[in-house]
Amino acid sequence: MPIPEDVTGDEIDKDVRQELQSLPKTLAEDVAKNLVMVARLIDEDPEGAYGYSKVALRLASRVAAVREAGGFAAYANQKYGEALAEFRAARRMTGTVELWPVMADCERGLGRPEKALDMAGAPEVHKLDKAGQVEMRLVAAGARRDMGQLDAAIVTLQSPELASNSVQPWTARLRYAYADALLAVGREGEAREWFAKAVEADRDGSTDASDRLAELDGVEFVDALDERESEGEGAGDGESVQASEEDGGKDGGQD
Repeated sequence: MPIPEDVTGDEIDKDVRQELQSLPKTLAEDVAKNLVMVARLIDEDPEGAYGYSKVALRLASRVAAVREAGGFAAYANQKYGEALAEFRAARRMTGTVELWPVMADCERGLGRPEKALDMAGAPEVHKLDKAGQVEMRLVAAGARRDMGQLDAAIVTLQSPELASNSVQPWTARLRYAYADALLAVGREGEAREWFAKAVEADRDGSTDASDRLAELDGVEFVDALDERESEGEGAGDGESVQASEEDGGKDGGQD
């Protein structure tokens, strides 16, 4: 697959670069460039990221960072069986537990929420850092919902991290998950409160909490392009055009 000229391979994390030192220099550079492309595309173009990950895997499947990148690229494309295999391989190579939560989420994706819950109670969880433990809690709550245990999902998310006023990288997602779980059992007032708290913590737009909050408040957003097209279609009808303009003014005020 083509590599853009601005990609040198030096953009990768220093720990990954160190792993690649076990490879011949030219090969290491090629692998690094493909890993950079995986990282660059995984959010906006997961299929493209997956393609670059497969190239990296063909070149250096014995490098843990490559297996991990392949796992995340497969995961982003909902290829959960493949992702789980790559994560397991990376874990065998490194001996770390960092991938434990995403491995459990792969089990959910494969329709095995019971297995995910088993992993949530495993000794490995105690070895995770705080972020990893919160992630594991989110996965466990999702597994409970998969099994129809909605109240248990709510209880699973109730934790010191949820109650804390401190904003951490995981805070918005944790509050969002709690709000969504509350909404699922009809506790709309509490859900609105927690969606609002998620909005306060969501500094990088990692959730759609603001949209969910607006939806609960009855705010309707109108796509400006669709609105202009509607006006054009009604150009022969003065009343229709006037109505569209009036509606557009109201929506614009809400935005």
